Amino acid sequence: MTFGYFLASEDWEPRELVRQAVRAQEAGFQALWISDHFHPWTDQQGHSSFVWSVIGALSRETDLPITTAVTCPTVRIHPAIIAQAAATSSVLHGGRFVLGVGSGEALNEQVTGSPWPLAPTRLAMLEEAVEIMRELWTGDVVTRAGEHYRVEHARLYTSPKTPPPVYVSAFAPAAARLAGRIGDGLISTIPDADLVASFERAGGVGKPTQGGVKVCYGAETAEAVGTAYRLWPNEGLPGELAQVLRTPEHMMQASSLVTPEQIAASHACGPDPGRHVQAITEYLDAGYRDVFVNQIGPDQDAFFDFYAAEVLPRLKGEDDHEFVPGRG
Repeated sequence: MTFGYFLASEDWEPRELVRQAVRAQEAGFQALWISDHFHPWTDQQGHSSFVWSVIGALSRETDLPITTAVTCPTVRIHPAIIAQAAATSSVLHGGRFVLGVGSGEALNEQVTGSPWPLAPTRLAMLEEAVEIMRELWTGDVVTRAGEHYRVEHARLYTSPKTPPPVYVSAFAPAAARLAGRIGDGLISTIPDADLVASFERAGGVGKPTQGGVKVCYGAETAEAVGTAYRLWPNEGLPGELAQVLRTPEHMMQASSLVTPEQIAASHACGPDPGRHVQAITEYLDAGYRDVFVNQIGPDQDAFFDFYAAEVLPRLKGEDDHEFVPGRG
C-alpha cells in the first residue's frame, strides 16, 4: 500500500503546490498526484496553473513519484503533444512519472471551441490517443491517419528508456473496462468495489489501482465542514454532471443544490484521526492499492503535521494501533 498526497491545481498557485509537495514528503507521504485543469471547478477555488510547468519544478524539489490525475489527451491538446510532455516529465523525474489519463470534462476541453462528444466517442478518442502516445514513445517516426487524429512525420527525440506507464481514469463500468484493457493501472475518486472488479475482469488483475479522497482537517469539525462546502461543493454532484457542464458558472449553479450536510456525510472533516483513517480505508476495502489524500482549505501545514503524527502511522502500522483494512 502507498499513501500519497493529491496536489489540487484548482486551489493553489504553482509555487504553493511545489511547497506542499515538499511538505508532503517531509510528512511521510510516499507519492504525489497532481490535477490537470484549464479551469477550476468553481470561482472559490480560484486557480488552474499549467500542470507541465509545475511538474518540471517538482522534479527539482522532491523525490516522490508523481501521477497526473488526470490529463485529457483528446480535445484541448493533441495526444502527440501530451506524449512529448509526458516523455520530458519522465526524463526529469528519473522514470518516476506516471501519465494518468481520462476522457475529460467539457469544463476544460470546450475552451478551444471544439465540440464535446458523447461518452462512447470520448472513450474511443482516448483509446486512439493512448495508441498514438505509446507509438511515439518508441522513438520511431510516426505517421498515421486514424478515426479521430492525424499524425504527420512525428518523432520524439527526448524520451525515457522505459515509456511512462499510462493509468486510465474511470467512474463508470465502460471506462473501467477500457482501463483494464488498455491501461497499465486504474485511477478513480470513488471507493467502488464494483468499478475495481470491472477493471480487473477486463484485464486489470495485478495492475496498480489508485484512488483519491478529499478531506478537510481542522480543529473544529463544523468549521471544517464549512470550508469543504465553500470550496468544493461540486464534490456532491451526481452522475455525469461533472463531465458535461461547460463552465465554472454552470458548475456553481449545479453545486448550489448540494448541502453542507451532504459534504459532511461524504467527507472526513475535523480533527478525529479515526474518521480520516476510515475515509482512506473505504478505498482499500474497495480494492485500491494506493490512496492519495487532498486537504481542502488553508490549513495545509496543520494537516501535514496531523497526518504525520496521527494518521499515516496508523495506516502504515507504525504505532500501537493495529491497522487492518476494513477495520481501521
